[in-house]
Amino acid sequence: MAQPNFKNRTLWTGDNLDVMRGLNSETVDLIYLDPPFNSNRNYAAPIGSEAAGAAFKDTWTLSDVDLAWHGEIAEANPSLYRVIDAAREAHGKGMQSYLIMMAVRLLEMKRLLKPDGSIYLHCDPTASHYLKLLMDAVFDSREFWAEITWKRTSAHNDRLFGSESDTILMYGGGKQNHDAVRIPLTEKNLASKYRYKDDNGTYRTGDLTGAGMSDGESGATWRGFDPSAIGRHWAIPKTGAYAQYLDKQLLPGYLSIHGVHDRLDALDEAGMIHYSSRGGMPALKRYLPPDSGRLPGDLWTDIDVVNAQAKERRGYPTQKPLALLERIIKASTNEGDVVLDPFCGCATTLVAAEKLDRQWLGIDISPKAGELVKVRMGTELGLFSLQSIYRDDVPRRTDQGKLPPYKTHKNTLFGRQAGHCAGCNGFFEIRNFTIDHVVAKSKGGTDHLDNLQLLCSACNSTKGTKTQEEFLAELKRQGIRS
Repeated sequence: MAQPNFKNRTLWTGDNLDVMRGLNSETVDLIYLDPPFNSNRNYAAPIGSEAAGAAFKDTWTLSDVDLAWHGEIAEANPSLYRVIDAAREAHGKGMQSYLIMMAVRLLEMKRLLKPDGSIYLHCDPTASHYLKLLMDAVFDSREFWAEITWKRTSAHNDRLFGSESDTILMYGGGKQNHDAVRIPLTEKNLASKYRYKDDNGTYRTGDLTGAGMSDGESGATWRGFDPSAIGRHWAIPKTGAYAQYLDKQLLPGYLSIHGVHDRLDALDEAGMIHYSSRGGMPALKRYLPPDSGRLPGDLWTDIDVVNAQAKERRGYPTQKPLALLERIIKASTNEGDVVLDPFCGCATTLVAAEKLDRQWLGIDISPKAGELVKVRMGTELGLFSLQSIYRDDVPRRTDQGKLPPYKTHKNTLFGRQAGHCAGCNGFFEIRNFTIDHVVAKSKGGTDHLDNLQLLCSACNSTKGTKTQEEFLAELKRQGIRS
């Protein structure tokens, strides 16, 4: 696995596609992204708020560059291409443009994610169904873990069946920290299930017997109680979470006791068997562990939106609550793991990661993000002297080993392209070709053979400083490339 070519607490300002192309593969444990939703709206932070100046346009129209990207996707991932093409037929060119933008970035995110990493994509009903298909094509449908519904607001009275929830698509799930995200039981749950209390704490009762009769000690009478008389046998916890809890917290050495009646004696002597005043078989006292609670399902109704009075509110459009990111980070990472937010906005993900002792890196197109990181780390975490790194360059990959000078690949490229120009597709002698970087080094490209192509002199001149997508779009406009 490659070593990161970035430092902890780094925030880039710029196009996240360029930055991600320059990051080493398999160096990130968790990616959370909250991209634009293709909502056909413009967002801007209110004047006077800490996020004033932050704005983005969430309206997408198909361009020649999008079409060039689409052609590249067709070669790299045919199933992804078909998903985007179907969206154009069903929804229109605006959705096609949006999905192309997302697809090329998701392909980079897959490369950055470690094999046991997880990715959470935050979206709304505008495009969630199409994004689910994109994620299936990029990350493999077998890696799909959950489609989480977050109730972010109450229904509005001015619209029937108004939207009040967002969708979070989760893929991966290699790391699962159950205890870190358990939701405490409510007073109602406690009152209904854990009705008893003694010196060891609050408890409920559980069976000490199992269905069916048994020969030997598990079916024999203990202290006047005969399980066979009711068609059952003694079944004392020996494995599982509660047996471990007994052994570690309440009755040290419990798991080393082998005899059925010996375990019953030990439990009874420790006061962990419940005898009903109405008679009947004794029951096991199942105490409420300190870290008890239920695991969250795929419907999250317990995390409130960041309202106008919230202390964490910074006025940033579409700001998400810290509690939401804390749950995601706790569930899928350990302390010290690396968290990436490529659309980090007002830095909620970065603040949550810092609070939970994770490493982090963020990317945002707006320089305002850097200012908000400083403000939030100071006011919300008290870390006024936190040394973050702010960059507007593109990192240079170091995970491809020592590469030979790129000009040495000319013969290989000539054979690979069968003597045809990668632009106009014309046939030329090798001496008429120039080696070109598909993705410019200034945009995160490398000297690796896979990032090189041969262009004839005319195509090389046409490309100039254009991106590959802009170059192909220009050839198409000129009628040189179909």
